[in-house]
Amino acid sequence: MDNRQALGSWLSGPRAAAEDAGVDFGYRGQQLGLPEEGPGSVARPGRRLGALAVDWALCTLIAYGLITEGYNQATGNWALVILLVLSVLTVGTIGSTPGKRLFGLGVVSVNGGRLGLPRVALRSLLVCLAIPALIWDRDGRGLHDRLSGAVQVRL
Repeated sequence: MDNRQALGSWLSGPRAAAEDAGVDFGYRGQQLGLPEEGPGSVARPGRRLGALAVDWALCTLIAYGLITEGYNQATGNWALVILLVLSVLTVGTIGSTPGKRLFGLGVVSVNGGRLGLPRVALRSLLVCLAIPALIWDRDGRGLHDRLSGAVQVRL
């Protein structure tokens, strides 16, 4: 390998360098036995972030209108508590939050079916901590999904 190839592999990133070396990563969700496209496939990051934005806006609106009676620091804190409760209740019962439902997403167990209440509570708590949701694996699952045995899929 000459210097140009070494520099090119550094610029394109470790995944591209590994693929050039012959490693086959497959598509997102292949290791989980999910389809590549369509219903049941792993949800894309744009839809997931859009769903989270809708859920956060809804929780902020609820905190603003019903609890804090005005926008201040307490509004954000209450919105986080409401997001935790909303996530536990809606993902635990119907498998998705209002934002996820609007974007056509759902949360299911890696083994298929719904998540149990303890796993939903763990997942929701980790989402509220934010850092686990920002660490993703090659299938596009956040650390909060990996630790709770969940995957976000398209409906």
